[in-house]
Amino acid sequence: MDQLYELSTRVPGETGTAVVDASLKFLQPVSRQLVHRAAVAEVFITDALQVGQDRFLVGAQWPRDHALYHPDAQGMADPLLLTETVRQALVYLAHEYCGIPLGHRFVGSDTHFEITDHEALLVGDTPLHVTLDAQWSWVANRPPRRFGMRVDAVVSVAGRECARAGLSVYAVDEELYRRLRWRGRQGQGRDEAARVGHCAATRLPAAEVGRLRAKDSVLGRTEAGDWQLLVDLHHAVLFDHPGDHIPLMVTLEGARQLGHRLVHRRHDAPAGAVLRAVQVDCPAFADLDEPVRLCAELQPPASASDVTRLRIAAVQREDIVATVAMEWLPRVLPATPEEVTFCPETVGSGAAV
Repeated sequence: MDQLYELSTRVPGETGTAVVDASLKFLQPVSRQLVHRAAVAEVFITDALQVGQDRFLVGAQWPRDHALYHPDAQGMADPLLLTETVRQALVYLAHEYCGIPLGHRFVGSDTHFEITDHEALLVGDTPLHVTLDAQWSWVANRPPRRFGMRVDAVVSVAGRECARAGLSVYAVDEELYRRLRWRGRQGQGRDEAARVGHCAATRLPAAEVGRLRAKDSVLGRTEAGDWQLLVDLHHAVLFDHPGDHIPLMVTLEGARQLGHRLVHRRHDAPAGAVLRAVQVDCPAFADLDEPVRLCAELQPPASASDVTRLRIAAVQREDIVATVAMEWLPRVLPATPEEVTFCPETVGSGAAV
């Protein structure tokens, strides 16, 4: 079959077993309800195959362009597509293969990725075909009302391994979700309160945070100089469907934009910097109706390298609702405009976040 629609993958089996031949299809997205998306255009998963007891191959297609997750000026795919693709993959496997009912609520607790080959993410003349070699794990699993699960994936583009990523979530039924969500507090009227403006903060221009459209900037600054996450419930990508808290991907987008702002001001290289690795931990829900401050801290280098490490804490009231650790690399402009290169001393070094 045409390589645009099918990718053959040879999957090494366990020790002493045969190699598995598998073909993932990229013809069309899976059902949007199976990845918890409202818009078909926001579904990246196209297929999945079970190749072991807890091992799956998941296919995804990344668009050549996207309203929010667009390629950067050098043509590299947005790294946050990794997180969104792993999120969709976990939800799809949970419903399609692992018996999680469609009505359950999914709550993320931590996620990470590390890019080991940036050049594999360069966007060409066709959409990128992405394969996740995913290992499924049950973690603190107490069915049927609470399911705990984790996916760890090796990510390849067109057969070329380029990243590792993972995500942990728990899924609960509606009654348990409401008890966990509103425990010790009143949840009535919060949807209306969410539409009331937060503390006054000036939205940063899109160009300063690495975005193209003004409405895609989610980073603001108050008169006191605090960084603030700006919540727009009408944003078609970040708030694809209604919810009662700030999604993990919105918090991550805000942290990424703040990292971009700080790191690009710090590096003198004309091409700026590229995001190499992310580790996110979410100990609590972030409510829609109260401001979230983003507090950044530059981490001391673990060794002599060009890696910039940032830790950003998302704080609501006086509680940390998320922490985001990031690694950024300076980008080196190539001698010719057709190629992009990265610092060989740092790309692919395997340093964990």
